[in-house]
Amino acid sequence: MTRQTPNAPKATRSKSPAKAAPRTNPRTNQGDLFRLDSPLMGEIRGERSLMAFPFFALAKTAWMKPLTYRTDTVSIEVRPSASGVATIYDKEIVLYIASLMAAKLEAGEQVEQDFVFTAHDLFQVTGANHSARSYNRLSEALERLQGTQIKTNIEAGGEGEEGFFSWLSEAKLHYSRNRAGERRLKAVKVRLCDWLFRAILLDRHVLDYAHAYFQLGPIERRIYEVARSTVNAGEALEVDLATFRLQIGYQNPLANFRQAVKAIAGTDAIPDYDVALVETVAGEGAGESAERAGATDGEPPQATGRRGRRANPARVVVTRRPAAIASDEAAEEGVAEEGAGATSESPSESPGPASA
Repeated sequence: MTRQTPNAPKATRSKSPAKAAPRTNPRTNQGDLFRLDSPLMGEIRGERSLMAFPFFALAKTAWMKPLTYRTDTVSIEVRPSASGVATIYDKEIVLYIASLMAAKLEAGEQVEQDFVFTAHDLFQVTGANHSARSYNRLSEALERLQGTQIKTNIEAGGEGEEGFFSWLSEAKLHYSRNRAGERRLKAVKVRLCDWLFRAILLDRHVLDYAHAYFQLGPIERRIYEVARSTVNAGEALEVDLATFRLQIGYQNPLANFRQAVKAIAGTDAIPDYDVALVETVAGEGAGESAERAGATDGEPPQATGRRGRRANPARVVVTRRPAAIASDEAAEEGVAEEGAGATSESPSESPGPASA
């Protein structure tokens, strides 16, 4: 079943901040044993379906419970491995791989499912330090990405899949030893899953990420991704709080999510987007409707701190900031000038809603 994404924004390519060096960069400096696909020459990009829907756990530590998301058209089931479900922080690796692939496609290079990069290049993009703990986290993240099992009816590249797959079908750390016998990481080698590879290669529904994304917390990251993948310029995403919680993938009670969104609303926490929590004073009938909305996923009705009184129904409104819209328009004009006469579609210039 092909998923339809309502109000999906036009996937536009931001004007490159600087002309990248030719991709004949020294990618074989690791003793000529590995041909590196890094460093990244371009923007961080992500596949639209992975932005719009909750495939990753909003946790900093191991999340051992399955994740499910179901609507009339979309079904997602995520099962943990022995080390847990892949988290929103593990997703940084997937984004880096997707960005490497999108940059290659844009440069007209041939792409394969295997990618080789250095931890140093990855950390430069995500902002991680180069401590031993960061390298340990990298190893743990790769293990979760390879072990997590995903099942979805979202099609990729015009094809659907029955059964489960992992984000990475292969993940290896290649290292050498110095004279003291200490291990020195040389390269990371991964194989991207068929589903995501097809989505990027054939569907080309790829969107740029704000550089500030990697400094955000788990909830802020997901709000940004949902906004980026669904909000058109000049339009707004308006949804009830319970539905928004499910799309974000927040696993704790709705009352907790309300407080989290309230803390974010009215701030500049989400790059390029404004978030508002609109709470209405409800009568008895409206309160009962809010009660049912809060219980759609099997949770008890949301209540306030006073015994016997329920919270007023709330809606979340997300809009793109005018400055960000102006930046998009300027980038589109620049791309149009640069790409005049071009016949191939850019990975981040896909028309219409995503089908993957």
